[in-house]
Amino acid sequence: MNFLLDKPDHAQRERAADHVVIAKREAAQVPDIPADVPLRPIRRVAVIGAGTMGGGIAMALANIGIPVTVIDADAAGLDRGLARVRANYAGSLSRGKLEQTAMDERLALIGGTLSLADAADCDLFIEAVFEDIALKQGIFRQLDEIARPGAILASNTSGLDVDAIAAVTKRPQDVVGAHFFSPAHVMKLLEVVRATATAPDVIATLMDLGRRMGKVAVLSRIYPGFIGNALFRNYTREAHFLLEEGALPHEVDAALVRFGYAMGIFAVHDMAGNDVGYQTRKAQMATRPTDRRWNDLIMKLVEMGRLGQKSGAGWYRYEAGNRNPQRDPAVEAFIVEESTRLRFERKPISEEEILKRCLYGMINEGAKLLEQGIALRAGDIDVVYVTGYGFPADRGGPMYLADRIGLANVVADVQRFHAQHGHWWEPAPLLQRLARENGSFAAYRAG
Repeated sequence: MNFLLDKPDHAQRERAADHVVIAKREAAQVPDIPADVPLRPIRRVAVIGAGTMGGGIAMALANIGIPVTVIDADAAGLDRGLARVRANYAGSLSRGKLEQTAMDERLALIGGTLSLADAADCDLFIEAVFEDIALKQGIFRQLDEIARPGAILASNTSGLDVDAIAAVTKRPQDVVGAHFFSPAHVMKLLEVVRATATAPDVIATLMDLGRRMGKVAVLSRIYPGFIGNALFRNYTREAHFLLEEGALPHEVDAALVRFGYAMGIFAVHDMAGNDVGYQTRKAQMATRPTDRRWNDLIMKLVEMGRLGQKSGAGWYRYEAGNRNPQRDPAVEAFIVEESTRLRFERKPISEEEILKRCLYGMINEGAKLLEQGIALRAGDIDVVYVTGYGFPADRGGPMYLADRIGLANVVADVQRFHAQHGHWWEPAPLLQRLARENGSFAAYRAG
């Protein structure tokens, strides 16, 4: 069987489903924290930042009966955020997914203020502002001054150093990462990020809160991008490199959809907006290492005004009122021109090679996370990917897939890619060792 190109049969789908169920159950267990550790009470929560993420977090909390104070520095921004919350609930009401009484009860639990001091009695503070370390540190300095002793201070960062955030407080034991996924009132994944000094009962409380909100909570240590975005970087980077080498967006996306993704990566970019993260990437370009390959196609696309669905053109073009992506000769010509400028000799790339390039980089990165103790178990990585990143559930997750393919087969391709493409494909030592020993990620336990 070709595990990448062939569809799983019924028995294989059932085994994958069983794996995910068991992995979700295990993800809730943190080996060094007793199951009966007393939890900190969460009676009232403050959410700092009234944007889409902050509003979604407030809804997720109100949905389980917890009063929430949304805080923003800007009155207009706060009003917009609370209006968005009301509109979201109204949408659920109109679709018949929510009763009027329930909507009224939930809205009554969500208030707003422009002052942190108004929320000083809260048990949990969740900061949900832009991914700017200095901005977040400034907020945590203020929280350190006004929050009551024992309050939990959580940052909804998607990849910043939680230790650096905790360091500006006098209570690092109370600081934790709480990475929600947008929209936070819908998405089922919560990455709980354990900093060096985070107290065990803080971890247990956040894991339990995630469960109460109907989410799957997975523990991560500090690492750029934690678990989910660390692997996602490899997935997207290789997809973009493939364009430079000979593929076109629709070919990469078709391979990913055939594998089981609901959408290919370039269609996803267009849906989210190609300008998401543009300023951050622009700032990083000046200081990034020069000993490895980078891809800036998406930056140039933004500068061309091709933002995706919202501008009618991105990696694809979109007819007015229609979100179905259509091939665009203009962007395909641009890609070919960039290949020539970068001195790549374009060549056809098979579906199997596309999938290996996109998926095996994730597997290799996952092995690094396991070896470094960033993720507790291979199953935790699988849960993150099936729950939060659209990895096809009937494939069981990237690490489960690797075991099915055989780690010796995976490492052989990773070594081939390393020889061909350099830095980003340096094989993870754990992947190499398990392949030599005929081992598996499922059986691997750190230490």
